[in-house]
Amino acid sequence: MGTLKITKKHHKHLNNPFPSTPKSLPFIQGRLINSQTVPSNKIFSVGKDFQLLWSIKNGGSLSIYHQSQPTKTLWSTIPGQAFVTAALCETEVEESRGSFAVKDRNVYLLCDHQKIEDIRVISEPDHHFDQFNDLSSGNTSFAQKNDLKDTQFPTLMITGWLFSNRRKKRHQESGIYKDTQFATRGPPTCARYWVLFDQKNNNQIGFQVRVGPPNFEFQQRISPTPLGRHRRLRWKLGKIRRRKLGWFRFVTRSRGFVAVSSSSEEEMEMKAAELTEFNRICITYSSEGNERFYGFGEQFSHMDFKGKRVPVFVQEQGIGRGDQPITFAANLVSYRAGGDWSTTYAPSPFYMTSMMRSLYLEGYDYSVFDMTRHDKVQIQGEGRSKKANDREKSFFKPINSVIAIFLFSVYWSLQIQSNSVQGRILNGNSPTEIIENFTENIGRPPELPKWIISGAVVGMQGGTEAVRRVWDELKDHSVPISAFWLQDWVGQRETMIGSQLWWNWEVDTTRYHGWQQLIKDLGAKNIKVMTYCNPCLAPTDKKPNRRRNLFEEAKKLDILVKDKCGEPYMVPNTAFDVGMLDLTHPDTAAWFKQVLQEMVDDGVKGWMADFGEGLPLDVTLYSGEDPISAHNRYPELWAQINREFMEEWKLARAGKEREDPEEALVFFMRAGFRDSPKWGMLFWEGDQMVSWQANDGIKSSVVGLLSSGISGYAFNHSDIGGYCAVNLPFIKYHRSEELLMRWMELNAFTTVFRTHEGNKPSCNSQFYSNHKTLSHFARCAKLYKAWYFYRTQLVKEAAQKGLPVCRHLFIHYPNDRNVHSLSYQQFLIGTEILVVPVLDKGKKNVKAYFPEGETCSWQHIWSGKLFKEHGSEAWVEAPVGYPPVFIKAGSTVGETFVDNLRNFGIL
Repeated sequence: MGTLKITKKHHKHLNNPFPSTPKSLPFIQGRLINSQTVPSNKIFSVGKDFQLLWSIKNGGSLSIYHQSQPTKTLWSTIPGQAFVTAALCETEVEESRGSFAVKDRNVYLLCDHQKIEDIRVISEPDHHFDQFNDLSSGNTSFAQKNDLKDTQFPTLMITGWLFSNRRKKRHQESGIYKDTQFATRGPPTCARYWVLFDQKNNNQIGFQVRVGPPNFEFQQRISPTPLGRHRRLRWKLGKIRRRKLGWFRFVTRSRGFVAVSSSSEEEMEMKAAELTEFNRICITYSSEGNERFYGFGEQFSHMDFKGKRVPVFVQEQGIGRGDQPITFAANLVSYRAGGDWSTTYAPSPFYMTSMMRSLYLEGYDYSVFDMTRHDKVQIQGEGRSKKANDREKSFFKPINSVIAIFLFSVYWSLQIQSNSVQGRILNGNSPTEIIENFTENIGRPPELPKWIISGAVVGMQGGTEAVRRVWDELKDHSVPISAFWLQDWVGQRETMIGSQLWWNWEVDTTRYHGWQQLIKDLGAKNIKVMTYCNPCLAPTDKKPNRRRNLFEEAKKLDILVKDKCGEPYMVPNTAFDVGMLDLTHPDTAAWFKQVLQEMVDDGVKGWMADFGEGLPLDVTLYSGEDPISAHNRYPELWAQINREFMEEWKLARAGKEREDPEEALVFFMRAGFRDSPKWGMLFWEGDQMVSWQANDGIKSSVVGLLSSGISGYAFNHSDIGGYCAVNLPFIKYHRSEELLMRWMELNAFTTVFRTHEGNKPSCNSQFYSNHKTLSHFARCAKLYKAWYFYRTQLVKEAAQKGLPVCRHLFIHYPNDRNVHSLSYQQFLIGTEILVVPVLDKGKKNVKAYFPEGETCSWQHIWSGKLFKEHGSEAWVEAPVGYPPVFIKAGSTVGETFVDNLRNFGIL
């Protein structure tokens, strides 16, 4: 089996400011060989709606299509090339304060050639299926416990062997192994494999791939193939050797093992005989050279991922993400803190293409989608059998606290670190159909309460007097307000990066004296109060006026994640450490819901459910599950607890006199994974820089909004003006007045219109800074209010179909090739409003594109000018206060919108 090493970098304060891209298993490619028992050409039915075509032409290939469209291929393999391969390799994860770098190091075993022995339809379980079932019965991955139980019959099964040659000459081209020609020693290796296809519903076909244990005998010494320099791992039963000072720990887990150290290196040595499982599966299939790939969750730098490798792992998005000079500075002082174009809080192993093909993975393992080849895609994965788990438990019995870890990667090479992988292939004739089919399975958000989308959500800090002072100013400007969001209601402590909350969820009466009266006065004007919480608890011995010590309560209840000694795992966070709630513990939900109940009893109607992305990979969880898979599942569990509380609160009020739809609760969060739209109500995009830059500034907020919408996140928005300011001697990022005003104009056309003072309020221009910013804020809040009638329609549609409020033009104009190249330049609100935001400093005009395939003309709301030529571009004037917005000429939505603008006095 392969090892996974976790290296902690939390306290390393002088680092390489330009870290290299983590090395990963390269694209694996081998030959496909067909047995004489396989027919030359045959069509197999997969359920009642799908068919699989096997063709012997050019070496053999598979194609799947829906019977309603036999000319449209949903998924196909490459003639003559293996579509299933397997490997055994070593992986290292470097972890630092919520950032993770996954590196594949040494390859010990590779089966890159494939032989098909049989393709058959199984109407009911038989001995062929029993072989597959026996292989899977011991797999304890959370996502795979019930995968066979959900298998639908009839099922199409493909079986055969994977194998490798004795030794191949290795070539290296531009740092990538050409055609994955790895050098391996020892006898040839082979393994059984099984591939299942079964229809899930009218528009989804499921797939599962399993690989059996390698059928060869290890030599006593194994010379691994390194991805960088050559290294050897020594294997000897029961021996653990120190290489550098530091403490070492080993912990039991369901799949594999990991040696974890707070020092830089450590090594585990085992018998070669114990290496009996593959930990990578690759599924390779075809792609067109001009095919565009969209989705992958909330991505901030790109919309189209053709030619890229996309890792799917929840983590901090980073500070700068490649924008300079801030990324340089962040990486220098904190290991990989700058992030890169691929780091995100809310990824998803899902995509759709410009050719109306779509696929997503089930489960929660780490994955990488590799689309760097123009004609193919590949997937890799990791898992365990019961026998292997039992052997490891026996082998490690003398060692206390042993962790077994398996890593899951996905490639288009889609890489998954596992000996099994499962997912679904979607059918749809348009992006809207694919989004509907996808969200039908993963889940859709509920309708948002109307109050949260009826006016501005005013983000404030500073206490009661500050809130009342700003409220008076907003009333003078007739600003429509839905809520005040007071994230510092618990109090603050100062750190190097700015003000940090105490994270002990009770009101700070020294800062917010007269709390109940403030809530009452705001409520009299139908203005709600929103606050803040997260799943992390900080010791509060030094906090003044605390009523409860939630950290100590959670510790006493034993509901915090644990370290190797069974003590609360203290997670570094800026200048202090916190304990994280173990969301797999059965007592955690009830305790935290009681905390939320006290918050709501104080009059709070909504909150930011922050964090969720930073579960360490070496924790011990109550459930005993693999922390690597649990890491991606954690934000979904965090959303689920918040959502369950809201539903239970709503149910408790049903039928009572005090029941009022306008009193409904709402929460918003930033971390997520594939199924988060089912549990989360509302999302925000995290901590953008207060800048004009592309990877982590105002432009990235548009890309994140649109990519997440394609991925099922129907309700999303960003902090107006961004969040992260920097005030270093030689590097300064301060929110300018112009940036703030342009961001107001942008967010006037998102689901929620919410401000944030940022991490350093005194460095930033604020909406209340002067008369000019206040007047502009009032104007944009009214602009937001003017399309409230349409927003409520779109919110209802999102809850019913999963379609986002804010949409990339690809969703409705997929046949227009010019649309494919758009990222942050413009977007749609539903189908009726086209927004072309100003996203560059000093710009007074923008270039708008009017897509092909539209029957109506587009009308500029400020001038009334009609743009009738479709597929054309036009420069449009855009002074501050007049963001370029277009409506469909003659549409009811457009006419009502313009009428409302006139009624509000801004047109």
